[in-house]
Amino acid sequence: MNDAMKQHGAFSWNELMTTDVAGAKIFYGELLGWDMEDMQLNMSYTVGKAGDVQTSGIMAIPPELDGMAPQWGGYVTVDNIDASALRAQELGGKLLVPPTDIPKIGRFCVIQDPQGATLSLITYVDMPGG
Repeated sequence: MNDAMKQHGAFSWNELMTTDVAGAKIFYGELLGWDMEDMQLNMSYTVGKAGDVQTSGIMAIPPELDGMAPQWGGYVTVDNIDASALRAQELGGKLLVPPTDIPKIGRFCVIQDPQGATLSLITYVDMPGG
C-alpha cells in the first residue's frame, strides 16, 4: 500500500462483493489485465493487482447480506475509525456496520449518508488510531 492510500480523506481501496467470485476473477483479470492473488483472511479473499500494485479486492457476498446484488464499494481512509463513525452519526448519517477489526489490516465501518448513499471508511493498522 502506498502512502497516498493512507491519506485521511483519500479513496484507498475498492472491493467487489459478488455471487460469482470465480467468474469475476476471470472477467476483471481479462478486462483489466489484473493478476489475482488469493488470500485467506477470516474468509476467502482475492486481491486484484495491476503489476505489483494491489488495486482491489473480490469476495463473496456474506451470508448476512444474502439477496444483495453484486456491487463495487469504495473505502476512504480516515485517521481514526471510531471518531469518524461517531462524527458521521452526528452529521445525520447512519452506521450500517460498526467499527470492526480486519486482522492485520485495520478497522473499518460502513456508513450511510443522509441521502442514502453508502461508503466504507477504514483506518489501517500502521496509521495513528489504527
